[in-house]
Amino acid sequence: MLWLIMAVLSAFFAGLTSILAKCGIKNTDSDLATAIRTVVILIFSWIMVFIVGSAATILQIEAKSVIFLLLSGIATGGSWICYFKALSMADVNKVVPVDKSSTVLTVILAIILFHETSNIAAKIIGVTLIAVGIYLMIEKQDVQSRKEKGWFIYAVFAAVFAALTAILAKAGISGVESNLGTAIRTWVVLVFAWLIVFGKRKQKRIKTVDKKELLFICLSGLATGASWVCYYYAIQKGHVSVVGPIEKLNILFSIAFSRIALKEKLKKRAVVGLALMTAGTVTMAIWP
Repeated sequence: MLWLIMAVLSAFFAGLTSILAKCGIKNTDSDLATAIRTVVILIFSWIMVFIVGSAATILQIEAKSVIFLLLSGIATGGSWICYFKALSMADVNKVVPVDKSSTVLTVILAIILFHETSNIAAKIIGVTLIAVGIYLMIEKQDVQSRKEKGWFIYAVFAAVFAALTAILAKAGISGVESNLGTAIRTWVVLVFAWLIVFGKRKQKRIKTVDKKELLFICLSGLATGASWVCYYYAIQKGHVSVVGPIEKLNILFSIAFSRIALKEKLKKRAVVGLALMTAGTVTMAIWP
């Protein structure tokens, strides 16, 4: 059952990513931080490609798959930019639940576009529980004022782009080794992220990045890479319908880490919401 352990580790590292990133963007611009950490992830992903020996198959990728890899990479870049911008503006335990609404969007789009209606009852129950949980975890006063709405809007866009990433991958990426596909997509994310930095003329700020925050940014990139390695191993050896929902439980690790490292507390309403989100995810994992 090593694949099951790897799925849990994938969620663990994904949860750790949020905390490390949050520690790295206290004073560092979020766009610049995203661009820097993408460099780390790119190096990590290509190391994995050469370890598994899939680099030679890059010329065998079909044109359709290349197009969807590019589109999914752009969607991933958009999601990261928005997610880390939201993290720079609000607490982890506020941003993460909204970002996880991508699960709801992905399931709904998969049902509409791909007619994935097997065990539709479990999907509806799971999505409903997650949606109610998200609602309970969001405090009304956090999104009422114009100032507070900023992080919420960025978090919503992060979720939308994350859902599009999954749908684009489902739509046309086939016959591509997972590590190679990830490495190619990361190139796209890298270009996208640095275009944002140069477009906003923020490249000069790299000289002023605090060394401690730079370390956290790089560590968050490594955590993301480790999460991907564990995730794709679990996907290869285990059951996708179980691995996917388990990986989404990284919210539990994110909330736990935010309590330990950042002293962020959850109100009773939010605790109930987190429990419902967990129940909804587990429901879809048990009855895929």
